Amino acid sequence: MTPKEWLARQRREVAGPLRLAALCGTIEGGLIIAQAGFIAWLVQQVVMNERPLVDFVIPALLLIGVVSLRPVFASLRSAAGISAAARVRATVRRRLLHHVEALGPAGLADMSGGQLSSQLTDQVDALDGYFARYVPQMTISVIVPAAIAVTAYTLDWIAASFLLLSAPLIPLFMALVGMGAERLNRDQFLALGRLSGQFLDRVRGLTTLRLFGRTEDAAEGIVSGSDEYRQRSMRVLRVAFLSSAVLEFFASVAIAVVAIYIGFGLLGYIEYGPSTQLTLFSGLFILLLAPEFFQPLRTLAQHYHDRATALGAAELLNELESRPATEGNFGTGTLLEGENLGGNFGTGTLQISKLRVDRVGRGTVVHVDSFSADAGERVLIEGPSGTGKTSLLLTIAGLLPPAEGRIDSRFPDRRIGWLGSPPFLANASIRANIRFGNPEASEQMIVDAAHQAGVMEFTERLELGLNTTVGERGLSLSGGQSQRVALARALISPAPMILLDEPTNALDATTEAYVLKAINTLASEGRAVVISSHDAALRTVADRRYRISDQRLEMIVDE
Repeated sequence: MTPKEWLARQRREVAGPLRLAALCGTIEGGLIIAQAGFIAWLVQQVVMNERPLVDFVIPALLLIGVVSLRPVFASLRSAAGISAAARVRATVRRRLLHHVEALGPAGLADMSGGQLSSQLTDQVDALDGYFARYVPQMTISVIVPAAIAVTAYTLDWIAASFLLLSAPLIPLFMALVGMGAERLNRDQFLALGRLSGQFLDRVRGLTTLRLFGRTEDAAEGIVSGSDEYRQRSMRVLRVAFLSSAVLEFFASVAIAVVAIYIGFGLLGYIEYGPSTQLTLFSGLFILLLAPEFFQPLRTLAQHYHDRATALGAAELLNELESRPATEGNFGTGTLLEGENLGGNFGTGTLQISKLRVDRVGRGTVVHVDSFSADAGERVLIEGPSGTGKTSLLLTIAGLLPPAEGRIDSRFPDRRIGWLGSPPFLANASIRANIRFGNPEASEQMIVDAAHQAGVMEFTERLELGLNTTVGERGLSLSGGQSQRVALARALISPAPMILLDEPTNALDATTEAYVLKAINTLASEGRAVVISSHDAALRTVADRRYRISDQRLEMIVDE
């Protein structure tokens, strides 16, 4: 789908408000014609016919009414356009958020958090001007000048011809000047995304940068990225101002030609065609209409930059939306969701057969001929770092599409618990981070899980206890403490299957003991626990073991 087709798709969803905005703008254009006619008629009657001002009370009131209605319809047009743009932004952002959720961490592995946040905020917001102003103005800039040209043609076809001959030059040169604006805007958004990601990475790694004395280098990198963004922004502005300058030049020339023709015609220097029939009314009427003939085109030129900006954003948003999600079928591989069997933990099984897992840039990482995990069973997947253990867990979790094969999960609940390494903790309280595992968990469940995971051991020394805010990614906690909080989150999870990725990595003996105990607790509750690790300590709790060697998963029978 091209960026224009993507924008057209969004435009169809708000066709009603956009038509209303165009209608209000067209009515405003009709009022402009009526206003010019009233003014020209009043001047004609006062100057040429020398009628007393008392005779013009009603026409003057009508003129005041016309002038008063113009801002009313202008406001209605603006309100309808803003409403359409707001609906588009909300719809696109909601759709993208659902798609990002479906993509999961595996589908977004090549994007930084800063780039993604830039797309969901800045690039979605960049659609505002296109729908609020540019799209309605396209209709207005055709209908209103056409109506003015017809009105001028009934008065003097030569003056109307000057306007009609100059009109095509304006969009022609606008298109020529703005031809590269879309690419410039796309590059500007890419630069902003890189800068956002770079800034976010530097903030996250500030502690490490300070420890190694590289804060000045990091600051210079951000300054360099900011300067690149500034330069790209200036290129976009140069194109925008150039297109406006071209329009103003041709509009000024056309208006001057019309004014010269009318002036010489009224003075009697031109005796060709309808020029001999020019009156103060017709000449003034045409002169008042001439600038208004170009005003819709001027406004369109002002919003032409909104179009280029929206096209640049649409290309990037369409790329994000076109990424294949990890739901349903994927090529020749199939991820099957089993039926909801009902009941408590203790029933269900996971069966994998003839599975192949691929990663972008790495090709095939692991083949699985056969793998199973039953309720209440602890299954360990061993192998050196980089052999595909995490990729296999991501595939089981439905976050990475299988290239081939079949995953058949038949548990009483479709939810899956996950404990990664390092664990993710949000900028919230310890209590809230534990509750993420089960939003419906009671206070007693949270406290019990905190005790089982050893969280209470260190929170009792904190002034606010479980209400202590830990900061982004558990910044205020040690690695072991973060792992305990994440472990408590897994313990209160209602999922019948729990996936643990390197749960004992770089932990002290005490925290490791809590992890091993928690694994036994989860299994005793009837959950299937699948663990990936090369830590020998986990072999003591495993009911069944597999090893990945030479890109193939094999079960360890005896060792």
